[in-house]
Amino acid sequence: MHTEIPAVLSSNTELSSTTNLGFIHAFVAAISVIIVSELGDKTFFIAAIMAMRYNRLTVLAGAMLALGLMTCLSVLFGYATTVIPRVYTYYVSTALFAIFGLRMLREGLKMSPDEGQEELEEVQAEIKRKDEELQRSKLLNGTGDVETSVGPSVPKKRWMKFISPIFVQALTLTFLAEWGDRSQLTTIVLAAREDPFGVAVGGTFGHCLCTGLAVIGGRMIAQKISVRTVTIIGGIVFLAFAFSALFISPDSGF
Repeated sequence: MHTEIPAVLSSNTELSSTTNLGFIHAFVAAISVIIVSELGDKTFFIAAIMAMRYNRLTVLAGAMLALGLMTCLSVLFGYATTVIPRVYTYYVSTALFAIFGLRMLREGLKMSPDEGQEELEEVQAEIKRKDEELQRSKLLNGTGDVETSVGPSVPKKRWMKFISPIFVQALTLTFLAEWGDRSQLTTIVLAAREDPFGVAVGGTFGHCLCTGLAVIGGRMIAQKISVRTVTIIGGIVFLAFAFSALFISPDSGF
């Protein structure tokens, strides 16, 4: 009986070590692909432009809530596929990484050096339209201008007493822009093959870094980022993860 105790302890230690490695591997993979997917993306421009017009903390809070919710939903979608034998999801996800990587490389190589300005202008037009809708809503509700609050004093809607319209705008614009985006699909694929908790934490942290950079740097950083370079690097990162499948067994515990 005494000889069984060390064996059990050794088994628990190995299991804990494998779990930790799985979490770290998933965390690094998630934060890597999110950064290369989100820098210069539509959600990045939304945060950058809104932060120039409104309170930065409000914009950051709204955008991060949307991205956090989207990351958790994507991880749940990916984790749901674990009912399928791991060997299938592992190699299907590897093939998807290779496809994403090749597609990003092709897109990056075809891009002009000033690529991304069109998307920046598109986001600016969309935010301007939302601003006009918000101003009309404010006038109809009798609350005046968003920034100056000039206008007749009429009771606000109940929810507006507790939630900033700018917070709601940042949340909805970011959530809708992220739905079906490459980073969402990537998070689903990662959660199907990696530790889901590590993917959730790494993905959220990656989004936090990119969105924080957009909010702090604003338009200056948005204009300086080379979407072409980021896309090419992203393609290489995706292909590297696909290539690593040749050396990591599906049953390795990751």
